[in-house]
Amino acid sequence: MLQRLKLSPICQLSFTTVHFYFLSHVQLCQKFRNFCFFSNCSFQVLEGSAKMSDTTQKKIDELLHRIQSTPPNPSGGLAPSRPNLSLGLNSNNSRSPVLPRPKHLNFMTKQNDNIETERKLKEIMKISGDLTIDGTLYKTDIKDMVDLEELGNGTCGHVVKMKHKPSGNIIAVKQMRRSGNSDETKRIIMDIEVVLKSHDCKYIVQCLGCFITESEVWICMELMDTCFDKLLKRFKQPVPEEVLGKVTVATVEALSYLKDKHGVIHRDVKPSNILLDMKGNVKLCDFGISGRLVDSMAKTRSAGCAAYMAPERIEPDPENPDYDVRADVWSLGITLVELATGVFPYQDCKTDFEVLTKVISQEPPQLPHDKNFSQDFREFVLCCLKKDKKQRPKYIKLKNHPFIQKYEKENVSVGEWYVSMIRGAEENTNRAAPRYVA
Repeated sequence: MLQRLKLSPICQLSFTTVHFYFLSHVQLCQKFRNFCFFSNCSFQVLEGSAKMSDTTQKKIDELLHRIQSTPPNPSGGLAPSRPNLSLGLNSNNSRSPVLPRPKHLNFMTKQNDNIETERKLKEIMKISGDLTIDGTLYKTDIKDMVDLEELGNGTCGHVVKMKHKPSGNIIAVKQMRRSGNSDETKRIIMDIEVVLKSHDCKYIVQCLGCFITESEVWICMELMDTCFDKLLKRFKQPVPEEVLGKVTVATVEALSYLKDKHGVIHRDVKPSNILLDMKGNVKLCDFGISGRLVDSMAKTRSAGCAAYMAPERIEPDPENPDYDVRADVWSLGITLVELATGVFPYQDCKTDFEVLTKVISQEPPQLPHDKNFSQDFREFVLCCLKKDKKQRPKYIKLKNHPFIQKYEKENVSVGEWYVSMIRGAEENTNRAAPRYVA
């Protein structure tokens, strides 16, 4: 009998557990012997079945551990308004003007250095409870936060809609347990550092501050209305091209900002990490598995969502295993195909293994030819989904693409579109409701 291994979810919000099976066909194993976790591993043929070597098993276990330990980021909720936010620090008053952001909050340069991790955690703990809301700094006790409703949950914890009693504002709070695991701690620190340092980018979700206790970490953020993953599931129809134009501009600007200002690659671009509010603001979130770039290259192998992973991350070149921001460009391309069609390109796949196999062995997804998409949009998606990363553009070239240049200038009311979708869904619900006649 062949082994049956547990695999993480294909990064969908349901977070269900799926499994994959190593097929008994030796030919399939041989065909993909260089496939990411099978690279440089040997198979032994015994009585017509494939038996994995110890080295193969170890590589598979390592990949599964990376994927399983990648925390999804549930998002969503309804925000009455989006506050104008900045982060003020180091005040002795409970309510005071905003002070300059500390300059000592630098990114980790050695993600595997536990001493550095603990040092960073202690630095961040110094500002625990400092929340900046509508330009005012509040020294906040965790008891001043009122739980209203859960917005989403995942393996890392959950996101809760909460009321900040001193200001009366409604915010989103990502709540995570502290397990003591060093990898989890690094993800938490990276997430906090990125949002704290990205306060000057309007395309990245704004952080109001954080709480760190012995058992929990709370990251307080502005409350957005939904993420595009939930939006697809709720409305069950594609997103119009003009709206996707604005989504693309916002996402590329956010990714470019992370790379240029902070030397960071996101590594988990997907619909659930792109947020939207009723004013039409589009923002990128969830930086827990973001990586530090060294000479513009990512050196660490932290797994992201298998469903949106670039070919060079699945099957690294043995002579040049590092990757760069073009891996995120691929993820953006997959995201755009999904949002434009309303269907995940690899929806027929039952497991992560099937998805990864198709990414490597088949031609990249394209926008359907029978749909009325502009030529600029088609060409933009095509260039994002070049299997050879050398042919895939980086952000500078992407920004010069006609599709992005068009929607940088064009006025599209994303907020009005979203509100109209909500109203339409409510009207359909009312029409479908049973009516009783006395």
